[in-house]
Amino acid sequence: MIRVVVADDQQVVREGLVALLGLIDGVEVAGAATNGVEAVDLVAQGNVDVVLMDLRMPVLDGIQATARITADFPGVAVLVLTTYADDASIANALRAGARGYLTKDASRAEIGAALRSTAAGQSTFDPQVTKRLLAGLTPTSDPGGDGLTARETEVLRLIAQGLSNPEIAGKLFISEATVKTHINNTFAKIGARHRAEAVRYAFRKGIASET
Repeated sequence: MIRVVVADDQQVVREGLVALLGLIDGVEVAGAATNGVEAVDLVAQGNVDVVLMDLRMPVLDGIQATARITADFPGVAVLVLTTYADDASIANALRAGARGYLTKDASRAEIGAALRSTAAGQSTFDPQVTKRLLAGLTPTSDPGGDGLTARETEVLRLIAQGLSNPEIAGKLFISEATVKTHINNTFAKIGARHRAEAVRYAFRKGIASET
C-alpha cells in the first residue's frame, strides 16, 4: 500500500484528488494539506511514502516544501502535480528534489502509474514535461566529465528516459544485477543519491538528449 499526502491549496482540487486516489488500487490517502507547512508536518508524523505536491501554495510553496521534505525525510518521494509546465517551474522542482512531475490534465491511470513508479524510486515525467526538459534544460557539455564508462552513460540515458531496471536490462541485453551494478557505480561517480538526481545530472550534462 502506497500512503500518499495530497498538498493543494484549492479545496475543490484537493478534495477531488483525495476522492480520485481512493479509486486507485494499492493507494491510501495519509492526509491532505492546504499549504507546504501542513505537508511537511504530515510527513513528519510518519508512515508516508509519496507527497502529491502542488507548486503554488500560500505560507510555504511547493518548491520550498519539496526541498524540506527531501532534505529531512529522504525516504519520502515528492511527485509534483501542477497546472504549470514552464521551464522555471520544472527546473526549480527538480532542483528541490522532486522525483516526478505531472500536469493536472493527467488521467487517473497516469497518476496511479506515476505514484507507483515514484514510490519505487523511479523518476516520472509526463510527455509535455519531458519535451520541455529536452528542449529547454539541456546545455551542451562533456558527458564523460565524471569518468563514466560508455555503458554507464547508456544506462544513465535510459534512466533519464524513465526506464525501470528490468526495462534497461532488456534493452541492453544484460542482467538486472548488472544493471544495478552500473547504476551503483554511476551514482557514486556523479554523486547522485537517487534516480531524480541522476536525471537532473543527465539533462545538465547533455546525456539525456543524445541519440
